[in-house]
Amino acid sequence: MAEPITIRSKPMLRYLSILLLAFCVAGCDLTIPGADEKFGRQNFVSAISIIELHHTRYGEYPRSLKDLKFLGDWDAIWLASVRYEKVDDGYNLYVERGWMGKPDLEFAEEFKTGLGIRDSNVKWLEDGKPDEGS
Repeated sequence: MAEPITIRSKPMLRYLSILLLAFCVAGCDLTIPGADEKFGRQNFVSAISIIELHHTRYGEYPRSLKDLKFLGDWDAIWLASVRYEKVDDGYNLYVERGWMGKPDLEFAEEFKTGLGIRDSNVKWLEDGKPDEGS
């Protein structure tokens, strides 16, 4: 008669528990409808705000996002979610990530009035809808 298999150490039991949990989570669909757009919107607006604040303080746009000063703890989230390029007369800003994927964003054309943003992967709507309150 064969002896039963037993786990004699707590670290091994912990490792197997984590492995089982990882397999369970991997099979879950963690997408939340609209989350990419909501997080993408926040990332985009936050990036523009701090980039424009830099311009107001120093009279020029930053060469890169690494040149930004006085960032908060949460600013690393949007820093990792956008791509910034300085150009001669302003900057280009591309949203690379929302919650889990790449969002499709639409803003009213009026949003960029007075800003240095020149190119983006955001769709600009002339009629001001659906996001005219943004």
